[in-house]
Order: sequence, then C-alpha cells, then structure tokens
Amino acid sequence: MGEKQRTISKEVSLSDIGLHTGKKVNLTFCPVKENYGIKFQRTDLEGQPIIEADVDYVTDIQRGTTLTKNGNSVSTIEHSLAALTGLGIDNCLIKIDSQEVPIMDGSSKPFIEILKKAGIKELDADKNYFVITEPIKFTLEEKGIELIAIPDDHYNITSMIDYESPVLGKQFAALDKIEDFEDEIASSRTFCFLHELEFLAKHNLIKGGDLSNAIVVVDKVIEKERLNEIAKILNKPSVEVKEEGILDNIELRHANEPARHKLLDIIGDLTLVGRPIKGKIIASKPGHGPNTEFAKLIKKSIKKMEKKFDVSNIALDIEGIKKILPHRPPFLMVDRIIELTPERVVGVKNVSINEDLFRGHFPNQPIFPGVLQVEAMAQVGGVLVLSQFEDPKNYLTYFMKMDNVKFRKMVVPGDTLVFELTYLSPYRRGIAHMLGKAYVNGELVTEAEMMAKIDKVK
Repeated sequence: MGEKQRTISKEVSLSDIGLHTGKKVNLTFCPVKENYGIKFQRTDLEGQPIIEADVDYVTDIQRGTTLTKNGNSVSTIEHSLAALTGLGIDNCLIKIDSQEVPIMDGSSKPFIEILKKAGIKELDADKNYFVITEPIKFTLEEKGIELIAIPDDHYNITSMIDYESPVLGKQFAALDKIEDFEDEIASSRTFCFLHELEFLAKHNLIKGGDLSNAIVVVDKVIEKERLNEIAKILNKPSVEVKEEGILDNIELRHANEPARHKLLDIIGDLTLVGRPIKGKIIASKPGHGPNTEFAKLIKKSIKKMEKKFDVSNIALDIEGIKKILPHRPPFLMVDRIIELTPERVVGVKNVSINEDLFRGHFPNQPIFPGVLQVEAMAQVGGVLVLSQFEDPKNYLTYFMKMDNVKFRKMVVPGDTLVFELTYLSPYRRGIAHMLGKAYVNGELVTEAEMMAKIDKVK
C-alpha cells in the first residue's frame, strides 16, 4: 500500500517570545484527522479564526513569512512548518495565542523535539504527493535569484547563498532526503548582518531578538562606542567582536550554518504548497519572497494537473473502443476514452476490487499489477494509432520495446487510472513511438516509453 499520512499522537505545547513583537506567546500542536492539512488557529481572537497554511494567504515576507485570512494574521511561521515537513507530518492544527510564532532558539530544533515528544501517528489515508514531472522555475535575473524544481523520485534540496560578504563568502547546503532534516538542517539558526540588525531595531522590529536566537554577522571591525549601542538594542550589558566575524563570537553549529538555515526556510515556505513534494529543488540566493513565489508556481502546476483531465467526458465509450481494439473482456482494460486527437489520447481504467485478478494477486493487500498498468496504457496507445485508419479492425498493434518504465506509486482497488499518451516521434512506416503516463487523482503513478509496430491482419 502507499505511504501513509501522519499527524501527532497528542497535544504538546511550548512558549517563548516572538522575534519581532517581543510578546510572550503560547503555541500548541494538536492531532487531527487525515486530509486535514496544516492550519493555524488564533485562540486569542474573537471566534478563534483558522488560517490555513496556504501560499495563497501570504501577505508579508519581510524577515519571515506572514499569512493573513479575513484580516487575521500569523507570522514567522516557517520554522514550525519546516519541523512538521521534516518529520513527515501532513496534518496538524497549530493553536497560537498571539500573532507571531515563538522564535525559540531561531531554528526548527525546539519544534522537532516537542513534536517527537508528542509522538507521530500514521493515519489510514495515503500521502498525496505532488510529483514533479517537468521543470518548474522562478527567476529574478537582475538579482541572480533562481529556484527550480526538476523530477526526482524523492524530495531533496540544494541551496546556495552569496551576500558578497567576506565573512560568509559563497555557501552551499544540501539535503539529500527529507528524513535527514532533523540531523542535518533543523538546528541551524536564523541570521542577519549587523547593519540589518540596526535597521530592524530602528523600525520597531526584533523586539524579541537577542544573541540566543539569532546569529549576527559582522563584516568589519567596529568601534567600542558602537558596540555599546548594539548592546542596548539587544538588552545586554556588553557585546564584542574581536575581528570580522560573528557578534559576541557565538560558536556556529555548522561551518555553513547560514546556508543550512536558508535551506530550512525553503522547506518551511514550500510547506505552503499544501502537498508533500517528490522532486529535486535547486535554489540560488533564496529568501522568503522568492520561496513563496516559487511555492505559488508549484501550486499552480498542481491545480493545472488536477484540472488536466475531465473524466466525465466521453470521446469513445466501451462499444466505440471495441470497434478499434481487438481486445475483449477480461483483457480489454480500457473503460472509456475521454480525449482523442491525432496527436494525443486520454483513456480511463477504473480499478475495481471485483476484478478476478485480485483473488490471486495479493488478496490480503490487493495491488493492481504494474504489468497490467503497462498493458492498459498500451491499449490506450493502440486507440491513438488505430483510430487514424478507416478500418482499424484490420490492423493489430505489437510491442517492439519499452524504455524508462517507472512505477512511482501503488495502484489499488478504488483508484481511477487516467492514461495520457502522446507521440515521441511522428508515426511512419508502421512504427509508433509514444510516451505514456498514468495518473491517479492528478498524481503521476506510472510512466513508460513504448514502441509498437502496426501490421495489417493477413
């Protein structure tokens, strides 16, 4: 069966101050049912309004990501969301009694620890992955910013930052698989430059900021008088920096901790897509603005995929298919054709538990065999090729070869398989070269390149 959705086993809470507001805030992670998603609830406001963790609600990306729905906001959400995604938790209600999520130590580690204390619970429903099947790209060329998603069989991220800083230099970070988030990325803290610190303080922000929850990068030696001013901003008796480097000589947890934290932010911001991702993310100079714009592009691709096929359409019913294909039940594996053009065909196969094959194929855990998925795909492709002939019954389609066959997710009774086939090269001399893709609920489950020979019945 497919990988299951997750929630937590019990409520758990933590408290701290908001980075920018400086206000004390209590946050509680709550277990919920399958397909609930991740949502915030402002318990301090009248009616205790709920704000979905959805990129469509992003309203501010200055020094953190803010969501607003019906005038109600929740901000600095990225570290908590990254922790949920890093632990594979799909469904959770986050109750909060102030606008800003507590900053803790400036990383996702405290959230990881409290969520693990709650325990992780598997639910009955399968995870609803969005599988990247073609590149999705966001760029700001004038700033050298680029985020791109490309196909891969699991979620992994590579990120590069470059602030033209002699202290940081160019930094790279990579997460090969999301399961490594806790060990490799979660403890990396937020950071800023000294000039940003002063700017934010003058604009009534970072009221809760101190050197226990942020790394301050200093690019040049500064005078004692200015250090005293900075100490006042941070509510500390004194601060120091012996040379160009880190304010108060805070020890980094990783040599590339800033780059790792930016990768953490990417994971948190992309949680706003609303579905777990299978694909490789490559980011150059990411930030909350580019991250959330990129998330909007991914969500747009999801919506496009979900609307791609209208299974209520009927271009050919079963009787129309039987006029083209020689197959007959129980080996006729196409229920209807919903779209048919000279270059593209889309067919539907409803997988029913009543099919005889399930009596013998894993009867206690029924799975629709991959070889039969490919057979059904090939039959849909046969409709594409043979529909061009005036007398299709006088022709037969034979496999010559299959390449790059991939089974991405199990198909089970109750699923509706939607097959899309297009030509990889023009049909000529009786040879058809096609690309086939199979989807369930808009998610790619199977794909293959097929070559077939068309012969006239002798």
